[in-house]
Amino acid sequence: MSARPAQRVEMVPVERITILNPRIRNPRLFREIVDSIARIGLKRPITEGICPEAIDLLKDRHIPIATFVELKRLKPVRQIEAAMAMNSMNKYSVSYAKSIVAATREDLLVATRRRPARGLTETQIAIMERESATLDREFKIIEKDYGRDHLVLTLAVGYIRALLGNARVVRYLAQCHPMILAEFQKIAQFQAAS
Repeated sequence: MSARPAQRVEMVPVERITILNPRIRNPRLFREIVDSIARIGLKRPITEGICPEAIDLLKDRHIPIATFVELKRLKPVRQIEAAMAMNSMNKYSVSYAKSIVAATREDLLVATRRRPARGLTETQIAIMERESATLDREFKIIEKDYGRDHLVLTLAVGYIRALLGNARVVRYLAQCHPMILAEFQKIAQFQAAS
């Protein structure tokens, strides 16, 4: 192996260090960049154009910037529906937001579609809109029933555990209904594991 030669370190006084300001070097280019940023709008808040209710539903979530861009294409009512759908599915990706926008009726968009979604005909878009509306309704019904069903399940499991806590009931089930006893034990074990 060859040894590397020692590098010479030289101390430079601070007063000898000068920093070239890019605005001084090329003021025309600097002005163009600033004007470009102002024109594109990078200094605007990302949530501008999104209704406060939708922002409130999505706060404290990690959401890609492009998802907000997609939400801005929707009218406020649809933004709220989209935010609720994202929360219930726990999915905030750009592709999911684009699918919501693609499945939205024209009257719920801020601007009409300049061109249809790639690879989709107007008929397919209409079918997607109907299916999306149907799925939203069905999901809300299921979501509403889930709370009631979960309560009934919790009460039933509690009752089964109480039955299995009684030695006389367990002995009776073991003698007369061993299959039911086995199922009750599975239910009690499964619920305890979850």
